[in-house]
Amino acid sequence: MSVPLAGRRVLVTGASRGIGAAIVRRVAGDGASVAFTYSDSADAAEKLVAEVAESGGTVVAIQADSADPEQVARSIDETVTQLGGLDVLVNNAGILPAAPIETLTIEQFDRLVAINIRSVFAATKAALPHLDSTGRIINIGSINADRVPLSGMSIYAMSKAAVAGMTRALARELGPRGITVNNLQVGPTVTDMTAEEGEIADTLRGVMALGRLGQPHEVASVVSYLAGPESGFVTGANWNVDGGFTV
Repeated sequence: MSVPLAGRRVLVTGASRGIGAAIVRRVAGDGASVAFTYSDSADAAEKLVAEVAESGGTVVAIQADSADPEQVARSIDETVTQLGGLDVLVNNAGILPAAPIETLTIEQFDRLVAINIRSVFAATKAALPHLDSTGRIINIGSINADRVPLSGMSIYAMSKAAVAGMTRALARELGPRGITVNNLQVGPTVTDMTAEEGEIADTLRGVMALGRLGQPHEVASVVSYLAGPESGFVTGANWNVDGGFTV
């Protein structure tokens, strides 16, 4: 059985459910030792740990609020302690407050920036002392950085555009150290935030080349590739995993 990530130690932020949980399952199945953070979904985190452990994987759940940079830094330290080091950081944590700008509050704006942007910076900064020349930083962004087909997405789209820009700049900065930095611009994918059925789903399917929404495991497979040995020449990419949303 192929285990392309054997020996790799991976931290996935905000990963008790949805795309994050799919990433944990995939990289663990591909041989990595995995830690993941969660904020307040303790039951879901425990179920994911049990599921991965039953399949023979090594997995650790760490409670940490991605809005708090001190907790983010602590999660890096705990990962290194529990797994014996760190090779891959997957910045997955994110929120989506969708509403007209007139109704959005400054508090909502600040929390979105703290989780969707600042936590990427905080986690990357804390991880760098532990990453060697095979290190990987993988950000989970959104195609909404480039295309916004629905109203009410102003600050979410802003945050994902910021992550795309940070990815390009960090790839240039960290390239001399052999560390790659990439961003997956994920299209409409079935999660707690995006239902597979309903009016919004019907609208989204109408602009997808494939005519369907994505599944979390389809994002996870790309993460696993970027985390592995064959992706060493890929950096600074804002890689659309979007079912043809942008064609």
